Amino acid sequence: MRCLYNEKAHDLGVTCCDFSSQLVSGDKQEFQMASSGQDNIIKIWLVSSADPIGIELKCKCTLSGHTAPVLACAFSSDGQTVVSGSVDKTVVIFEANTGNILHTLTQHTRYVTTCAFAPDIPLFATGSMDKCVNVWQFEPKQFYTGTTLRESPNKSIENWSEEDVSIWLCKHGLKDLVEIFKKNNIDGKELLSLTKESLADDLKIESLGLRSKVLRNIEELQIEMQSTCEAVPDEFLCPITKELMKEPVIAADGYSYEKEAMENWIINKRRSSPMTNLPLQRLGLTPNRTLKMAINRWLESQPTHSPKPLS
Repeated sequence: MRCLYNEKAHDLGVTCCDFSSQLVSGDKQEFQMASSGQDNIIKIWLVSSADPIGIELKCKCTLSGHTAPVLACAFSSDGQTVVSGSVDKTVVIFEANTGNILHTLTQHTRYVTTCAFAPDIPLFATGSMDKCVNVWQFEPKQFYTGTTLRESPNKSIENWSEEDVSIWLCKHGLKDLVEIFKKNNIDGKELLSLTKESLADDLKIESLGLRSKVLRNIEELQIEMQSTCEAVPDEFLCPITKELMKEPVIAADGYSYEKEAMENWIINKRRSSPMTNLPLQRLGLTPNRTLKMAINRWLESQPTHSPKPLS
């Protein structure tokens, strides 16, 4: 095995590459390839065969739509669409030929680390540090939520649309109530305000069992809202331990880590960055006092049962 080509693609490091399975030009054996990087962008490349045995690589276009490093990218089976996932927690779907953004998905609550298209059916999957895999169904230029392994859409429940409420009902075995809820224009805000009286008098749900089931699931939603509000912001979590940092330090790669975790990383002779996998130019660690103060302020804003501020 030998390397046919070497190209500097992204200034801050490359995180992912994916080939389109469709030929661009049969005469030249020309393919498209996508690459994503720590510079927040995706690049589409034209890869063609060259004589003697070798290849040529030319940048076709640059796709911009993320505000943080892009960790994953993938081509659809027809080569017309590129999907990407980022540290900014979003999934962006691009039209490969134009670079236009078709849709931005915001259901994940942590870094989106992977994405993949199904080969022959209109589905793609995204995975995240929020411990969830989301599976999406799509039609050309029209994307909508498919099946998610979470119990409900991850956007704020008060902002749920009527369609989100319908999805929630189906997932909790309440499919028979979908039409009633749609007829009464029940969105997320209305859902949270429902009572046993409004279910019986306004929505005319006669079954006591159904009313009780709806109310139990609404109560679970309210508990979920509370836990979501108290979720630790991503920037306060150590990339190595995935836990709230107590002594944040800045490494040579520019990222912040828990001091003990990064020291152990270096002691174990791993001299590359945990985030970029590039060699660390120096091994010194600098206390991130600004971040520590921000974590303290966040801790102080939490309910009394939260951990005490860092000393």
